[in-house]
Amino acid sequence: MRHRYLHWLFLLFLLLSMGCSSRRDMANPSRPAVGTSPSQPAQTPSPQPTLRREPVPLRVFCAGSLMIPFAALEKAFEAANPDIDMQMEAHGSIQVIRHVTDIHEQIDVVATADYALLPMLMYRTNDPDTGQPYATWNIRFATNRLVLAYGEHSKGASELSTENWAEIIARPGTRVGLPDPRFDACGYRELMILQLAEVFYGRKTLFEDVLMGRFSQPIRAVQEGENTVVIHVPEVLEPRPNSTIVLRGSSVQLIPLLQSGDVDYLFEYESVVRQHGLQFLPLPDALSLGSPQYAAEYQRVSVKLDFRRFASVEPLFQGDVIAYGLTIPGNAPHPPEAVRFVAFVLGPEGRRVMAENHHPLLEPLRVDNPARLPESLKALCVPE
Repeated sequence: MRHRYLHWLFLLFLLLSMGCSSRRDMANPSRPAVGTSPSQPAQTPSPQPTLRREPVPLRVFCAGSLMIPFAALEKAFEAANPDIDMQMEAHGSIQVIRHVTDIHEQIDVVATADYALLPMLMYRTNDPDTGQPYATWNIRFATNRLVLAYGEHSKGASELSTENWAEIIARPGTRVGLPDPRFDACGYRELMILQLAEVFYGRKTLFEDVLMGRFSQPIRAVQEGENTVVIHVPEVLEPRPNSTIVLRGSSVQLIPLLQSGDVDYLFEYESVVRQHGLQFLPLPDALSLGSPQYAAEYQRVSVKLDFRRFASVEPLFQGDVIAYGLTIPGNAPHPPEAVRFVAFVLGPEGRRVMAENHHPLLEPLRVDNPARLPESLKALCVPE
């Protein structure tokens, strides 16, 4: 009997042991049962896909006359630098700078049609976030000259010549395009040419013949000293109804109007005229603002804005040989990528692209503050 009692105790112990093992297996299904080997090897986690890095957005603001060559530069630069997405905008040169200094946009590269605007408007204006100037160096990288563009329907075009163009554009009913001189360097340069042409052709009233009475508030040319003339531009510049002056924010905005016959004549950069395949009359070197030998003559004329668009700067633009300026603002969001783009523009490939678009670069390239220039750009320039 004692033997039978021990037998039942042994069976009870065996059942209890199997129940505990079963509960452990249910709590941990991945664990193999006691006394068995796993049917499959342990699974290793699959590798996660690598996230593709987005290209760096590089914001480049340029003068309207650089729009076509810079679009070609954008394509070539992005092909050589797929990690950068160049985002270009074109405006009048003064407006380009205002996007940095007045609107406080973060822009990586600034290129203007007037080299003198950068020190005037960016060196003397401080970023409120840092207390530092918006720019401290400026590369003189290209030049140009102004010509008189016209279309097949322009009044008097069949008789147009270097000797009589001033008389033709002053005729009643002739419509002349004017880029807004408050925003566009081409606009205040057009005013300079009209004033210089008075002396060159001996037409003492040419400036008034073309402009006087065309605006609600006049643009005035005032003699200051024996050989100096200052042209005053009012804060409000609105053509009168039926005015023969057609005003637009930038020179390139006038090109479709010339092509459609809504404008008869337009002073435009030679590079832009050639890019658009327009007809044009070359101006004498003494008037084109493109000849260094006439620099002293150009400097006789200045244009002054009779208001302060920039709080700390007197807006006075002096006549000079046309020179384009290039800089990286002090608050640029992507300085290394901006330096790569400037080096590309000034290097062999950039020179090729600019030349193909009728806007060759200067040789040599000159910089005003070489000590401030990024190290990798110093070999591309010589000091002023």
